[in-house]
Amino acid sequence: MDQSKYVIGMDFGTESGRVVLFDLADGREVASAISVYAHGVIEERLPGSGVKLEPDWALQDPHDYLLVLQQAVPKVIKESGVDPTQIVGLGLDFTSSTIMPTLTDSTPLRSLPQWRSNPHAWVKLWKHHAAQPEANKMTQIAHELGYTFLDRYGGKVSSEWFFPKVWQILDEAPEVYQAAERIIEAGDWLVWQLIGREKRSAAMAGYKAFWSKREGYPPDDYFKALDPRLEHVVDQKMSRELYPLCANLGGLTAQAAAWTGLKAGTIVTTVHIDAHMSSTAAAITEKPGRMIITMGTSNCHQILGSKETVIPGICGYVEDGIVLGFLGYEAGQTSMGDQFAWFVKNCVPEAYEQEARTRGLNIHKLLEEKAARLKPGESGLIALDWWNGNRCVLVDMDLSGLLLGATLATKPEEIYRALLESTAFGTRVIIENFEAHETPVNDIVATGGLPGKNKLLMQIFADVTGRSINMTATEQGGALSAAMHAAVAVGPELGGYTSIAEATQHMTRLSEQVYHPIPENQRVYDKLYAEYLTLHDYFGRGTNDVMKRLKQLKLEIRD
Repeated sequence: MDQSKYVIGMDFGTESGRVVLFDLADGREVASAISVYAHGVIEERLPGSGVKLEPDWALQDPHDYLLVLQQAVPKVIKESGVDPTQIVGLGLDFTSSTIMPTLTDSTPLRSLPQWRSNPHAWVKLWKHHAAQPEANKMTQIAHELGYTFLDRYGGKVSSEWFFPKVWQILDEAPEVYQAAERIIEAGDWLVWQLIGREKRSAAMAGYKAFWSKREGYPPDDYFKALDPRLEHVVDQKMSRELYPLCANLGGLTAQAAAWTGLKAGTIVTTVHIDAHMSSTAAAITEKPGRMIITMGTSNCHQILGSKETVIPGICGYVEDGIVLGFLGYEAGQTSMGDQFAWFVKNCVPEAYEQEARTRGLNIHKLLEEKAARLKPGESGLIALDWWNGNRCVLVDMDLSGLLLGATLATKPEEIYRALLESTAFGTRVIIENFEAHETPVNDIVATGGLPGKNKLLMQIFADVTGRSINMTATEQGGALSAAMHAAVAVGPELGGYTSIAEATQHMTRLSEQVYHPIPENQRVYDKLYAEYLTLHDYFGRGTNDVMKRLKQLKLEIRD
C-alpha cells in the first residue's frame, strides 16, 4: 500500500493561478494544472458596468482566484490519482501588494451590487500605479516629521505598496473606505477563504506595509499626519496579529474542502509574496551572497543578510521576510515579461506573425531566434526598461520607457533584443547598488517563468552582469516553494521537515544548465552599460523630467 505523503503548492501570479502536487520525500512533481483568470488584468473598463478606468489603473476580480481552487486543484487530484488523505498540506504565494476591501465576513465589496460599478471596490493589483501621488506625499511627510522607518525601504514609498493604495481609496472614494470593514492583501484573503479565519502574513506586511518584527507598524500619529481619517487605519481596517512564514494556520474548512476535493482539516500555511516564495526553490539558504532573481511579469531580486544594512533605492529588508532567521533584502524591476509582451502585441508586423505560424513557433521564439543572430551592439539601439515605471533604484513610477538609436532600417528583432538587454542593464544597476553598500552578490540563480523559455535572455544577463547564471531545475519555482513551506508547516510527524534548510536538501535542485559570461560580449556590453547609466541618471535623477511632464500633459488632455 502506498504510504507516500504529498503537499500542494499554489502560485497565484498576475495572469493565472498554478497548482502543483509534489511528493514530500523528494520534491518530485506529480501533477499540475493552471487556471487563467477569466478577467485577467482589468486596465480599461470594469466588467459588466463598463465604467472607464483612468491611466495607471490595474484591477482584478477576486472570484477569478476562487476558480483556481474550484477548478485547478480538483484537476490536479484527479490527474495524479493520489488519495486526498495522503495530501497533508497546502501552501500558496500571491502577488503583492494586491489589496481588496471586504466586510468582516470576508465578502469582497466588489461582490455587493451597490459597489460593483465603483473601481475602488475591486482588487487593486500590485502594478496599480495610480496611487503614485499618495506615495509621493507619504515619502515627503515621513521625512519632514523625522520618521526613520523608510530607511528600511530605500528611503521612498512606492505606489505598488499597501498604504498608498488604501489612501487613494480614501482620497477618491471615501464612501468605499467607510464601507470597507477590512482592507486586506488578496493573498491573506485567500487564506481566509481556505481556513475560515483572518490570519495575515507577517512577511507581506513587512515588505508592503512598513511592519517591523521589532517596532510593529508606524505609529498612528504618522497616519494622522497623512490624513486625520487614516489615524486608526491599522486597528480599524487591518490587524496587528500577524503570522510568520511556514506557520500551521489551521485546516481547510468543509467549504474549502468541497471546492478543492481535499480533505477537511488539511493543513494550510502562511501566504508569501510570489517572487519571494520562488527563492526557496532556488536554494537561497545554501550559499552566502546568493542572489535569486525571480523573472516573470516583473523582476524581483532577493538576497539574505545577517546584519541590518541601509541600502538606498531598494524595496526593503525584513527580518524573517524571506527565510526565518535571516534579514531578507529585496529589489526589483517593475517591467520584465510585461514589456516583451507589450512589444509583441503592439509592434510586430503581420509578416513575422505569419512566419511564426508557418513554422509552428511562438512569436517570442521567432523573435528570440532572429535576435540571437545579432551581435551585441550591432543594432545601434539602447533602451531604458521603465515601460511600467522604475521600482529600483529610483523608485519612481512616473518614469517611462525609452528607445534610442532607431532608424528607418531598424527591425523588430533589433528592438526586441534591445528590450532584453535593457532589463539586464537594470539588474546590473541593482547589483552594483547592493555591492556599494556592503552587500556582496557572489552568485545568481534565476527562477520564475522566463529563464527556461528564453535562452538568449539568460545569456545576455550573464554577459551584462559578468556573472554565471544558474537556474532552478523546475519552472514551477513558486509552487514548489509554496509546497516546501507547507512541508515545514506539517512537520516531521506528517512526513515534512523542521526547517526550510532541511526541506531544501530533500526537495530542491538546480538545473545542470549554467550560462557563463562570454568575454567578447562583456566588453561590448560594458560600453553599452555606460551609455545606459548616462540615460538612467539624465532622465531618472531630475536632470530632465520630460517623462513626468509628458505624463502630466497626457492626464490633463484626457481630463
